[in-house]
Amino acid sequence: MGSALHSTFTVIMAAEFIFGNLSNGFIVLINCMDYVMRRKLSLVDQILVFLALSRILVIWEILHSWFKVVMDSYSFMVGTELRAFIFPWVFSNHFSLWLATILSIFYLLKIASFSRPVFLYLKWRVKKVLVMILLGNLVFLLLNVIQMNKYTEDWMRQYETNTTWNVKVSAFARFSELATFTMIVFSLVPFTVALVSFLLLIYSLWIHLRRMQFNSKGHRDPSTKAHKSALRIIVSFLLLYATYFMSLFISWLSQTHQNRIGLMFCLTLGLFYPSSHSLILILGNPKLRQACLLLPRKLRFWLKY
Repeated sequence: MGSALHSTFTVIMAAEFIFGNLSNGFIVLINCMDYVMRRKLSLVDQILVFLALSRILVIWEILHSWFKVVMDSYSFMVGTELRAFIFPWVFSNHFSLWLATILSIFYLLKIASFSRPVFLYLKWRVKKVLVMILLGNLVFLLLNVIQMNKYTEDWMRQYETNTTWNVKVSAFARFSELATFTMIVFSLVPFTVALVSFLLLIYSLWIHLRRMQFNSKGHRDPSTKAHKSALRIIVSFLLLYATYFMSLFISWLSQTHQNRIGLMFCLTLGLFYPSSHSLILILGNPKLRQACLLLPRKLRFWLKY
């Protein structure tokens, strides 16, 4: 049973890894080509590029964790190896979640229609607002790094003062539990912000549809389509983020009970978010969708010649 699950998780992990790198790499490639040709990128394209880059790093970090679990070398890490693993993970996870949240805020400010002065003020200064949010969430990143560094220092002291293998393994397990729980806590903030953006966008669409109920355009109105397109992207983010959050929670429980299969499952589940959400972003972006549809034709042409 364990061997079958191991094989199944390995196949799924490999597929997610390949697909995630291809989809995120595609976003980066198309936007870089567009920048070379036009010498500029729109705000949403800039967000997508940095989001895709952060997700590629997350994907490789998850793969690294997977090999640690598979080779049973996850018992504990020390010194430079631990820092080289934990801090890139903190940074990539932070920007992957916050940039997706900023994308949700962007759709809200660009598409929603509220007459409140505060909302109009933010809407007219959308680029400044997003930059301020990005700079502001660096406070959360700093707090996360400080907390992780504290856990790392505590673990290193315990490693150096204890000579018994079982004590060291137990201490590292405690370190892993605390680190994962901290990730869960800090991940709740961007999820809450994205959820609020989604609810406000839903409310804006409801108001818009009420205004359009006597209009013959109805659901064919461009603003209605824009609302629905943005909602699909935000909903997909929230649902996939929920699976990612669930993977962190399962990882925390698995580390608590020293469950290796549970760790494999949570890593497989966690990789689903950064790998699959990028496809939804490609389909929801006209430029990326068009490039994706033209790709098979171009591949046939290149293979022909």
